Amino acid sequence: MEEENQKQPKEAGKFIKMKKFTFIMGIFLVIFLTAGITTIALTFGDEKVESLAPDKHAEFEKLYSTYDKIKDDYYEEVDEEKLVDGAINGMIKSLDDPYSAYMDKKEASSFHESISSSFEGIGAEIQEQDGQIMVVSPIKGSPAEKAGVKPNDIILSVDGKSVEGLTSSEAVLKIRGEKGTKVDLSISRAGESEPIELTIKRDTIPIETVYAEMLDDGVAKIQVTSFSEHTVQELKTALEEMSKKDMKGLVLDLRGNPGGLLDQAIEMASLFIPNGKVVLQVEDRSGKKDVYKSENDGELKIPVVVLIDDGSASASEIVAAAVSESADIPLIGVKSFGKGTVQTAQDFEDGSNFKYTAAKWLTPEGNWIHKKGIKPDINVKLPDYASLPYISPDKELKASDSSSEVKAAEEMLKEAGHDPGKIDGFFDEATKNAVTAFQREQKIKETGTIKDDTTVKLMQVIREKILKNDTQVKKAVEVLKKEINK
Repeated sequence: MEEENQKQPKEAGKFIKMKKFTFIMGIFLVIFLTAGITTIALTFGDEKVESLAPDKHAEFEKLYSTYDKIKDDYYEEVDEEKLVDGAINGMIKSLDDPYSAYMDKKEASSFHESISSSFEGIGAEIQEQDGQIMVVSPIKGSPAEKAGVKPNDIILSVDGKSVEGLTSSEAVLKIRGEKGTKVDLSISRAGESEPIELTIKRDTIPIETVYAEMLDDGVAKIQVTSFSEHTVQELKTALEEMSKKDMKGLVLDLRGNPGGLLDQAIEMASLFIPNGKVVLQVEDRSGKKDVYKSENDGELKIPVVVLIDDGSASASEIVAAAVSESADIPLIGVKSFGKGTVQTAQDFEDGSNFKYTAAKWLTPEGNWIHKKGIKPDINVKLPDYASLPYISPDKELKASDSSSEVKAAEEMLKEAGHDPGKIDGFFDEATKNAVTAFQREQKIKETGTIKDDTTVKLMQVIREKILKNDTQVKKAVEVLKKEINK
């Protein structure tokens, strides 16, 4: 083509256009050749390509290789999403941390529900510990609390299936269910030789976290049951209501509070701590500490005491430690649970997430209470009958029976004012007479056996007696009255 154009000088313009076209086509040819060589290199020259772009995560080669081998050669078709979930779950489990967990989409949805709205279930905060599912605390007024579930109970099985080795998120999905349905739990409790069998009817568990009431002589009691999104606002509202009723002293009840959102704990503690004083310190693995201070414009001008027990954990311990060390507010009750770590959650685009421990928190004075708990300034236990085990209404206790449930029933009858004779776990004639007398008093059909309405009423009477004779609240009121009358 070029030689032909040289022979035709009168058509020089056409000759120049042809030269530009040839040049452009040459460039495209080079590009295509380069792309072809690159493709060949990527296909057949693995070693050269890897040397040019080294893998930033070469340690994952075993993981990728295992995934590919299972996906390609396992004898059955596999769920690829399930394989990935399992790999992440295994990674989190290897941390051996009961507060770190991977949650699939369903579990993650349940997790978000528990801190932002109501949900349906039995109402108990649980955690995985040493391969077992342990109750941190039942929620106030929940089916779990009414059934007698207590802090530190170990859940052995749900509906007859063992939960050993499950994460807390996996166990929650088995325990939760639609309102009105029942779930069977087998529970191990310290001091009990045999598992306790419970049948609990699920209900709607509202995330209402603050309950206020006026006691005698201007003393208000405000119970905070967990730290959810609106807890501090609920507390502020309750304080305003109690102030209108001429509140002169406050019992802040954090018993059975399993914790929740860190920001709510900091904001709540700040309500009782002078501006600028330390609320808590958060320390990462490098030892770097972030110090959080009260930004309160004016703390309460009335005396305050705080109640804690072995069900007070995490955020409730942050508040208890903060007001104790930075505001000299006395703590009353028994030693708290002991959770001194901070978790954060990472969401994935598919709706799943994982929660992991990002730091540990320290009290204002730099103490780490993890696995040690907080000792109260004034140690006060509840009456012994407050620890009586739950008796299933579905189980009949009758003459000649011998069991731990019979013994618990005998103790309840005695506390209800009906002498069952010797408390030995044997259902004898004296026990039957006490049951009949109790049924007559409560206007229940006199069967002489314990089942259904009789069981429910017996436990209700004990619960009311515990509330009426709450030794920890009584001590708190006593301490406050001395301060009020100074």
